[in-house]
Amino acid sequence: MNLQSLNTLEYETIKQELMRHAVSYEGRRYVSELAPLTYLPAIHRALEEAEEAKELLGRGASVPIPSLEGIEWVLSLLGTGYMYNEQDFTAVSLFLHSCGQLRKYMASKEQSAPRIAAYGASLQELRHVRDEIERCIRLGVIDDQASKGLERVRKRLKVAKERLHRKLESIMSRHKSILQDTLVSMRGGRYVIPVKREYHKQIKGSVLDQSTSGQTVFVEPDEVASLQGEIELLTADEAREEEIILSMLTGLLEQEQAALRLNIEVTGTYDFIFAKGKYARVLDARRVSLNERGYLRMNGGRHPLLKGMVPVSLEFGQGYKSLIVTGPNTGGKTVVLKTLGLLTLMAQSGLLVPVGPGSDFTVFSNVISVIGDGQSLTQSLSTFSAQMKSIEGMLTDAGKGVLLLIDELAAGTDPGEGFALSIAILEELNRKGANIIVTTHFNELKAFAAATPGFQNARMEFNKDTLQPLYRLTIGEAGESYALQIAEKLGIFKSVIQRAKQLVAEQQEHRGDLKPWTGSREKPGPRAAEAKRGAALVQNGRLAQDIVEKGAAEGPEGTAIGEQGGSALQDGMAAKRDFEIGDAVYVSSMGRTGIVYEKKDSRGMVGVMIQKQKMSINHKRLKPYLSKDELYPDDYDFDIIFESKETRKKRKLMRKKHVEGLSIIHPEEEK
Repeated sequence: MNLQSLNTLEYETIKQELMRHAVSYEGRRYVSELAPLTYLPAIHRALEEAEEAKELLGRGASVPIPSLEGIEWVLSLLGTGYMYNEQDFTAVSLFLHSCGQLRKYMASKEQSAPRIAAYGASLQELRHVRDEIERCIRLGVIDDQASKGLERVRKRLKVAKERLHRKLESIMSRHKSILQDTLVSMRGGRYVIPVKREYHKQIKGSVLDQSTSGQTVFVEPDEVASLQGEIELLTADEAREEEIILSMLTGLLEQEQAALRLNIEVTGTYDFIFAKGKYARVLDARRVSLNERGYLRMNGGRHPLLKGMVPVSLEFGQGYKSLIVTGPNTGGKTVVLKTLGLLTLMAQSGLLVPVGPGSDFTVFSNVISVIGDGQSLTQSLSTFSAQMKSIEGMLTDAGKGVLLLIDELAAGTDPGEGFALSIAILEELNRKGANIIVTTHFNELKAFAAATPGFQNARMEFNKDTLQPLYRLTIGEAGESYALQIAEKLGIFKSVIQRAKQLVAEQQEHRGDLKPWTGSREKPGPRAAEAKRGAALVQNGRLAQDIVEKGAAEGPEGTAIGEQGGSALQDGMAAKRDFEIGDAVYVSSMGRTGIVYEKKDSRGMVGVMIQKQKMSINHKRLKPYLSKDELYPDDYDFDIIFESKETRKKRKLMRKKHVEGLSIIHPEEEK
């Protein structure tokens, strides 16, 4: 999956939220390694496991997940020759005890949760290891009964210490008057008595230390020196016996390290699965159906990180595979993209997702998103440049089974070029077979979606009265921007709004003059008809020039031709596909109009001039716009439209006489 898109869609944030529900280091490791899958059976299994965990938790089950506290340390040192201490073995004993409990618990859930119960059979209690640890170590220390040798040494050590203490008590009783204190101390591991400095020579023995003030001298009496030597020897014997026991227990762990590793792995798996179940309960999430047919239906999807979000529904994959979403800036178009993208990634990661019943997701081989401006000061990228840099990668990686999410395609540049670039990009992405969800404010893209197979319009609903977004997506209809209404509500000066409305009205009035040809009409009287035709030809002559130079693509009241559904264009010319030279046609794939300069050839290609550029376009991608009879007189010279002024001058001169070196070169037509 595209790493940048995972970050853009906040997939890593979801993993951090999921990790909060794991209780062991191994469970957290599984979460950290979580990634979307593309193999359908593996996704199905992961979703079923998460659903079973959620249902068990929903019934109030308390799952005995073993504690792995201290186990990571033990595991890391297995096979290194390290000898473990009493605390390490205590942790292992508790772990094995918990593994036994979990195994029994899962065996009891074999009917209600067969998928996850199966893992429990892999847990090994290692009873002999646990029994030996518990026999040798009690309450964190090695027990006297751990071995005969240790028992013997500790008995002798106990007797020696008792004799020493009695001897010290006797000495301190005899010399009570010269002692600084009545407590026995230790210096360097040997017992000493605190004697006042001026009297320390009255006690035969060795001075081992003195107080900071120098008033107290710590003396080891000769009477106990030999006893202390004996105790040191016995203590060393005790340490050797304890080492033998710890070494024996370490050997047991080394022998069973494969089973221990498997137990830890199974424990981590259970921790991970139940973390998914816990998170699903927090999100009120459910398992979705999955398919590989390219069909997706999201019923009431909610973004996991947006509290109080209005659920969004959308569908594609039957009749159309891509959506062009329009609507106002505050309508939630970007949220739709992020919700769909994130829930898709979650579902393919085996996570339950917050959607309504009946949701059906398809498996994508990749999810690529271009959302946000992506500006970079270090790379000197503008919003537009940053988006185009991302689109470059998208064009390379697009293909069948790839989901592409694009927010405000080609925004931040000249609208005239922006919509043309948008259409060209969408055509290429569509040609590669990708599923595309794109948000836009370009009206031309609405016409493109209506006229292009595989695409469908969708709009974010908006309350016209309150100017509040409803966050509902309606498929099959194009939305409006409500820019002036929103700006007015947000406090923009009324004078500015009025001026903007005036400019819009003027623009619409100009566009209203461009009436598409609608076929035959009832014939008026001869004189009236002639006058009307003359006026129409003058007006439409200007229109023809506009079409050639600007690619005008709008009909009555500024409505894009594609949005009219072609209803007014199905008469007359629409009944035939043999367009005549001079006919005005609508190019659905470009959302522009042009003039036919060359009739359909044997391959069905028609020569069309758009914005002074000659192109060869398949007749199936053309819709009738205005008949040549509506645009020009019968004897109209089409060279005026199709040839440049310089070329016309040359042609006129060449008709009169031969001019040495004079030639006319036509640029190659675009296909």
